[in-house]
Amino acid sequence: MKGPAADRLRRLRWWLTAVFTVANTIGLLILAPVVIRQDAQRDTDAADYAVGTVIAPVLRLASASVSGGDTSSIRFTEVIGDPLFRLCPQFAILTGAASSGFGPLYSKPGCTTVDEAKINELAVQATTGNGRTIVETIESTDGHTVRIKAEPFRFPDNDQVGGAVLAWLDTQDKTDAHQRLVWIVLALCAGLIAAAAGASYWLSGRAIRPAMAALEQQETLLAETAHDLRTPVAALRALAETAVRDPGQRAELLPRTVRLAGRMGDIIDGLLVRARLAAGVEQLAVQPVWLDQLVAGVVEDFPAEGARISLVTAPTMVRADPTLLQRAIGNLLDNALRHGRLPGAPEAIITVTVADGRITVADQGPGIDPEIGADLFERFNSGGGSSGLGLSIVRWVALSHGGDLRVYNGDEGGAIFEFQLPTTQQ
Repeated sequence: MKGPAADRLRRLRWWLTAVFTVANTIGLLILAPVVIRQDAQRDTDAADYAVGTVIAPVLRLASASVSGGDTSSIRFTEVIGDPLFRLCPQFAILTGAASSGFGPLYSKPGCTTVDEAKINELAVQATTGNGRTIVETIESTDGHTVRIKAEPFRFPDNDQVGGAVLAWLDTQDKTDAHQRLVWIVLALCAGLIAAAAGASYWLSGRAIRPAMAALEQQETLLAETAHDLRTPVAALRALAETAVRDPGQRAELLPRTVRLAGRMGDIIDGLLVRARLAAGVEQLAVQPVWLDQLVAGVVEDFPAEGARISLVTAPTMVRADPTLLQRAIGNLLDNALRHGRLPGAPEAIITVTVADGRITVADQGPGIDPEIGADLFERFNSGGGSSGLGLSIVRWVALSHGGDLRVYNGDEGGAIFEFQLPTTQQ
């Protein structure tokens, strides 16, 4: 569907899609960092707890290792004999900035190799002044991330800081897992944004579908009005011009003019009825109709200049909407008049047959191209220069009455249209 109104509806759909997608993106941008930070904090807390479970007993054992106030002779026998000395996480007892004279003590396992200079630096920071706890993330000598904690301790009966206990844990596995989580969260966000965009585009399409359908019905009504009124308006103009040229024929032409005006009114009414039917607000005005008489009336009123129409009928009764049937038959005749003559022929020869609920309109034109036969009944599809609405209207009328419309080429040339309706008992 084309046109400014349709373009505005399409732009509205894209705007709705963009707003919904942006809103979801903002929500994900707020939520994703929270998830990432919580995961990182959980890993940090777990590492701090692990090193803390080592430092607490070592501090207690180190503080109890001095005797007689002589810190230079400390051997940390209790620490060395504890099972923690042989397990991970690894720890060390250093003097740092304290004046204690004991030598550095490192636990046995080589769990994680850390630069001793960095360990000494953290021990000095922890034992400077009144001492303070230091917790940092550093790198091991092989590039792994390491969580390290340094905590000062004091000996009994001595208010001075005696040294620091440091414990460290390799957290590279947790760092790698966190990095994987980051990529997973980013991928999920991208997927959710794409899904939100697709869902919003689909939902906005459903939201504006009634407006699109109403707009399409309006355009269909206008196009079909122009199509169906073209022939009677041309006939009415021809009658008016004839009356102007020959005033003596006015009495003869006036009844035909009135009938054409009435037919134009019926066409407009039929178009409005079809629009209401398509919108689902009205039902077909079905009634018993003598099909042969109705077709005869349409043929009689049809402007047949440039055509010779022969009619063969047999009494046939159907249940149908007479106004819509008149439109359908007029469109079949108009199509035969336009396309039913050979090049150079002075007139179109049309044969109309009515029997058993079937209306057959045959011409002696070039026939139907098999390549476009299947598409001939689609709106705006035509084998010639017309708008392509006439035959689509005929098919719609046939289908709405439970009938059918088909077309094929005759054995001797020309196109044959068969309009079939269910018959009823007379």
